[in-house]
Amino acid sequence: MPPDVQTVAPTRSLGADVWDYLRRNPLFWVSAALIVLFVVMAAFPQLFTSKDPFYCDLNMARQPPGEDAIFGYDIQGCDVYARTIYGARASILVGVLTAVVTAILGSALGTTGGYIGRWIDTVLSRTADIFFAIPLLLGGIVILYSWKSDLNDPYALHVGKVVIALAVLGWPNIYRLMRSSVLQTRPLEYVQAARALGANAWRVVTSHIIPNSMAPVIVVSTIDLGAYIATEATLSFLGIGLPSTIISWGQAISNASGLGFVRSAPHMLLFPSIFLSLTVLSFIMLGEVVRDAMDPKLR
Repeated sequence: MPPDVQTVAPTRSLGADVWDYLRRNPLFWVSAALIVLFVVMAAFPQLFTSKDPFYCDLNMARQPPGEDAIFGYDIQGCDVYARTIYGARASILVGVLTAVVTAILGSALGTTGGYIGRWIDTVLSRTADIFFAIPLLLGGIVILYSWKSDLNDPYALHVGKVVIALAVLGWPNIYRLMRSSVLQTRPLEYVQAARALGANAWRVVTSHIIPNSMAPVIVVSTIDLGAYIATEATLSFLGIGLPSTIISWGQAISNASGLGFVRSAPHMLLFPSIFLSLTVLSFIMLGEVVRDAMDPKLR
């Protein structure tokens, strides 16, 4: 090799840098392992218990943990462990669907407002300000109280109502984030080069604007997912979210919080609360780790 030729180190992509940071961070593996565990639990609860969560024996009501029931029994004599396992499905399903719907809706509207601008951006921004001013929990109470469910409604309808109520109030946060990312990406050189080469607006947006603006949306949506799970549990605890016919952690906590039950049968409240807290903490912790990985200034 001639002496004047210098070797150039191969360039690394953003994805490679992010993965290199994540795989060396123990918090990523802990949060990812917990999330995988809870997702498998929600999808295949029969792998964790063979008991019927709807089978109850009043003779076993409020019995403490033992050999037959490692988490004890609730006030109806139902196995707390089985109901905790099956309760993961509704709680995680509401959180995941709400995060996906808010990400899609907020990203679509944020891209539209940030790229087109003018009066469309003004209308969307003022609309987002109106919804952003409504607290998530308070707004969810008002919507679900006004949009009451019948106990005979199908499972998907009960879950869908909670998802819609939370998504209607949660999209402005993603909208603001996506709009600011689009405004930062729109004047960059590669976007201008694509326009100069004759690319139409749709191709510019889908091939250049959105892929380079989605990183903060993914991070925030992961963090918000844990908040949506906690909000669903709070709504179910208040008797407004999922009905009593659907097993969820919020329902279990609500049933265990009756007068005298916390002292006489603390296991009814303890185990669903632990599972709920670990799930919310896992998604929030994963979002924080991914945020640090995707922001070079925070590494």
